[in-house]
Amino acid sequence: MNIAIVGAGNVAWHLAQALQKAGHTITAVYSRNKAHSEDLTKHLPNAVATQELDLTTIVADVVLIAIPDAALPGIAEQIKVKPETIVAHTSGSQPLAVLSTIAGANYGVFYPLQTFSKHSPVDVKQVPILIEGNTEATIDQLEHLAHTISQKVERVDSGKRKQLHLAAVFACNFTNHLLGISQELLRKANLPTDLLQPLIQETIKKAANHNPYAVQTGPAIRNDQNVIDEHLRLLQHQPHLQAIYQALTQGIQATKGNNYSSDQST
Repeated sequence: MNIAIVGAGNVAWHLAQALQKAGHTITAVYSRNKAHSEDLTKHLPNAVATQELDLTTIVADVVLIAIPDAALPGIAEQIKVKPETIVAHTSGSQPLAVLSTIAGANYGVFYPLQTFSKHSPVDVKQVPILIEGNTEATIDQLEHLAHTISQKVERVDSGKRKQLHLAAVFACNFTNHLLGISQELLRKANLPTDLLQPLIQETIKKAANHNPYAVQTGPAIRNDQNVIDEHLRLLQHQPHLQAIYQALTQGIQATKGNNYSSDQST
């Protein structure tokens, strides 16, 4: 297929190159910042960098919009494509209908469920891609496109995709923030941050192989109030971290009644 990409950030960076590697032709990359689109087109020999959202002169069977969620409604109102072109966004939180204002287009969702950073390699074949479309034919074409780069492709409607995106924020963004906090606490104590790596790896491995609630450990699940109070004392000059600690402690304790057996060793 001939594909145009709207956006030149993290998601666009990985999807464009994965699609090209799968044999598709990336014909154009749009960005408000031309330097960003030119940076991406250096890896896409058939693509032109553009700052225009009138794509009616661009050869494209599919236009993928990979931009921040908040910008999507505004871009959808401005973009122009040839009739029958499929326009799909890559957002986890925006509904299918956000693209319904694009005249003459079929529209859909092409959501890769992964965290992307430009220069951090990702095996896109292992990334789930969630598909939705305004017609059955649109869904079929987007599914076919997704199968060329991923081994896991699912049809998921807008409502379920929002729930999935919410779950992903807990699993990825919040977890990453907590890992950042833990590293900062070690730095302030002049301790090597790599001391946590075996613990982090074992935690992720257990969560992948068991119900995470069933393998929860630590002072919160044990109701070890003396330890909890001491941790809160250590955080007395960082009230925002105290609030996070207390909220998570209460959350862990609220799951204790789920009747899961738990290893209490950590």
